[in-house]
Amino acid sequence: MNEHRPAGRPAIECIDVHKRFGDVEVLGGVDLVVEEGELVALSGPSGGGKSTLLHLMAALERVTSGRIVVNGRDLTSLRAVNRYRRHEVGIVFQLHNLLPHMTAERNVELAMFGTGLSARERALRAVALFEQLDLSHTIGRSPTRLSGGERQRVAIARAIANQPRLLLADEPTGNLDPHAADSVISLFERLRRQGETSVVLVTHDPLVAARADRRLQLVDGTVEALPAPGPSVTMRSTIA
Repeated sequence: MNEHRPAGRPAIECIDVHKRFGDVEVLGGVDLVVEEGELVALSGPSGGGKSTLLHLMAALERVTSGRIVVNGRDLTSLRAVNRYRRHEVGIVFQLHNLLPHMTAERNVELAMFGTGLSARERALRAVALFEQLDLSHTIGRSPTRLSGGERQRVAIARAIANQPRLLLADEPTGNLDPHAADSVISLFERLRRQGETSVVLVTHDPLVAARADRRLQLVDGTVEALPAPGPSVTMRSTIA
């Protein structure tokens, strides 16, 4: 378990959140509080609604009923949705969602448009992130010429480019080798220590989850707490 302790102010409040797609209820009354600066790991069976919950927090989907409040913003009545996504939240998608006609670094720079940074500042920021994530060798390459693990790290760089207050990551280490996975989780830990970034991480790997402050499980549409892991847990990741 990480020694970090949350600051005590809610970053996310999910209040009786329901989400239906047609006749299928994916989320059936989620109640969840994530504190500012907290790193929370969310697990559960495939198809159980974990990605849906992240999408609701990112305002990519709307709740069927209930409320989600992020850093004081009630997403059910949020009007400046694009501004929220650009300035407040970063999301690492499970399938990367990189634009194949742009180079890796341009994918990251694109996330910074509209933030007031100059073209040079955006380029320098992208290069700095690539150095942190051991991606310098991918500069100038199309995502189609990158490995799955490299594409995943580019997606992570894009998600954190705007220094979001909330980082939502859907299986961010699933395609990474153990060394790269450790570097990514260490980066997440450093982000929340240096600023006010809160992290919600979806993972099937209990050893990745062990790096979080809290472990939660989404089962049958609701969230429940998992016990803290023992002290002997070490880092690894599955190579895809």
